[in-house]
Amino acid sequence: MLVMTIPLGSLKPSMIYDKIEFPIFVLHTDDIMFVDGLLWIENKILDDTNMKGRTLGMRRLQTPMKSIYPLKSMIKSIRALLDHQGKYYIDTTGRFFRKIKSTKAELKYHKIVRVDQRIVTSVLWIKDCPYPFDIDRPLASSETWAGMLYRDGAPWLLYDTSTKKKKNSWRKI
Repeated sequence: MLVMTIPLGSLKPSMIYDKIEFPIFVLHTDDIMFVDGLLWIENKILDDTNMKGRTLGMRRLQTPMKSIYPLKSMIKSIRALLDHQGKYYIDTTGRFFRKIKSTKAELKYHKIVRVDQRIVTSVLWIKDCPYPFDIDRPLASSETWAGMLYRDGAPWLLYDTSTKKKKNSWRKI
């Protein structure tokens, strides 16, 4: 019987923020093997692509395999991923990737023009930004400045909020 074995470490896993499907899960090694539709890590099953589920979670629930690798930590957003200290991740579609911060992004501070409070979130309208940004918490009334990360010259990600304007700088993404 011929078994196809591919060590995923040799496949150059890449990180493209626009292709990541959240939530993502933290892995502690890149020693991953893909054998006959099964994604193995530390002699346990990480994903079973032989199952029909669209997401990693659905396939893990459907697999008949007993030795399932525990996913202990979940990340819900790009902002949380930028702060996380780990290197290896798998997204909800089962795509393995390595976080490599290689690009500089400008961090500019803008005045918050309007805040629409929702039940759980806040929608921020920011000066010189053509579209609003959501945050998963109510915004304090004293926070009137927003730090925006720029990618390719356009506002990309709400990085932080503050009570006073901070000096413009940069971050590795």
